[in-house]
Amino acid sequence: MSSTLPDAAILAVVSDPLSHGQLRARFADLTETPAILKAFDFARDRMSPVLFNHVTRSWIFAAKIGARRNEPFDAEIVAVTTLLHDLGFTAHGKGPHRFEVNGANVARAFVRDLGFDDRRAQLVWDGIALHVTHSISLFKETEVALSSRGIGVDFGTADYATLDPAEIAAVIDAVPRLDFKTEFASCAIAMATTQPESTYDTFIRDFGDRYLPNYHAPSWVDAIAAGPFAE
Repeated sequence: MSSTLPDAAILAVVSDPLSHGQLRARFADLTETPAILKAFDFARDRMSPVLFNHVTRSWIFAAKIGARRNEPFDAEIVAVTTLLHDLGFTAHGKGPHRFEVNGANVARAFVRDLGFDDRRAQLVWDGIALHVTHSISLFKETEVALSSRGIGVDFGTADYATLDPAEIAAVIDAVPRLDFKTEFASCAIAMATTQPESTYDTFIRDFGDRYLPNYHAPSWVDAIAAGPFAE
């Protein structure tokens, strides 16, 4: 697997992603706004086809779950959040923090430039920063929770079972996985290799522990025992 941080220039171009028009032709119920179009192009220009297809599927899945749950939500926030949620795995989203926060910072600046107010920009930030932390994200605002749910479907989390198999097959037919499991693992291993200190309290720690012999995450047990108190 890769030992350096993948980005759109490094990962092999195995397929040309769909344009927004082509995607809308297959999924006409997807919301379309100027901000969504800009986010779609922003992600498409900066992500590998594999990663871009993942975020696109995540958007579609989130929209479908939102429709099934029959509760009001800001479809533009969900679209932008899901489309931009993996910027931290790209060269454009490099930074000193965990990849979710690096990506969330880029996305928040992007939507503020589009005119999002503080609250909506914060929803985008929260949705991206917490997208893998379901124990928190699913209890936050509807848009944050829906974004996490849609992203999770592409990994087979519990919300996968809430969609019909034919629906999921149609999404994958339109937006292929392109060996997503292997490429995503490469992204995670690369991050654990190049910025291990940013991964110790994330799911990427599991990849470091399993695949990198020199990866040694600190333990809270040791930190507490070595704390500056007598008891």
